[in-house]
Amino acid sequence: MDTTLKKVAVIPGDDAAPEAIHPTLGLLRSLELPIEWRVLPDGNEMARTMSRAEAEDLVREAADSSEAVFFGATSGKTAGIGYLRWGKQTFANVRPIRWRPGYCSPLKHPEGIDYVIVRENIEDLYYGIDGDIQDLLAAGINVNSRIRPGETLEGKHGAYAVKVITEENTRRVAEFSCQLALNRKAAGHQGKVTCSAKYNMLRRTDELFRRLVAEVVAGYPDLVYEEYIVDDFARRLVANPHDLDVVVMPNLFGDILSDEGAGTIGGLGLAPSGCYGAEWAYFEPVHGTAPDIAGRGIINPTASILSAAMMLDYLGFTEAAGRIEAAIESVYAEGRILPVDQGGSASTEAFVARVRDVM
Repeated sequence: MDTTLKKVAVIPGDDAAPEAIHPTLGLLRSLELPIEWRVLPDGNEMARTMSRAEAEDLVREAADSSEAVFFGATSGKTAGIGYLRWGKQTFANVRPIRWRPGYCSPLKHPEGIDYVIVRENIEDLYYGIDGDIQDLLAAGINVNSRIRPGETLEGKHGAYAVKVITEENTRRVAEFSCQLALNRKAAGHQGKVTCSAKYNMLRRTDELFRRLVAEVVAGYPDLVYEEYIVDDFARRLVANPHDLDVVVMPNLFGDILSDEGAGTIGGLGLAPSGCYGAEWAYFEPVHGTAPDIAGRGIINPTASILSAAMMLDYLGFTEAAGRIEAAIESVYAEGRILPVDQGGSASTEAFVARVRDVM
């Protein structure tokens, strides 16, 4: 085990998210790893005691002084979170989709589902370049359709959004996906990269993404490559999830379809993620803040715990990460103490306590 002291900032987030993050942090502390934990205030406290600028400065400074961030989720009360993505250039959002015995999957045969969606994390529509259609006209931008000749936005009212795909970022997320596929192949997985986008209609942006991913994977002769138009792929996620290994997608589609993938194994409460840059990463459950159950102590902490395991692996604490994953599998397999969304009646605290006991 790496005995070098690591620094991790913990940002609990908003609504019900801290109810999962805080007990998970207790579990992590019990491992007595050489980690210096810096816990920031919950979103409500941040909003109550700091200006937005102060909160943004705090998040930025905490991220810059840490090797990684463990984050809950925000509905907007926790300011500055965008810095973790765009400021730190965490371009690859890794979202594992893996069924374990005891998960309440809606599928008849979920056994063996085990793949990863790599979502490009900073481009696409998430640049946030949008506005009023009239702004396009005023700027002299060609508003005639290339798909349907004769169609134009002249005289119409509404909004627009800009989809951005760059060669540089597509190549690096494709390289990341290939390296991940090689690592998974060494561990007994298929060694396959699947690309999915709407390249039949978005002939400049998504076709560029598809072409560049195919070019990059071609440089890895030990990997298999396949590609699907995104609407067909959405069907395959449900009909043939066992065929998948590493999937790489543009930002928006990766965001949406990873939620669908989580649904096939039992829900968002089971879905962890890590967001990786060249030299820095942060980790968060895929689910949001769950305001409808805030204060009830029943949010499923599994996604937070598994995200924490991904973080430990990233920091070099591979054995500890394996212990956490094995404990999760054991608790679900025994089926006595399960979260509410998985058919049980255990509180968040009770479930985390059981995982800790099994470790």
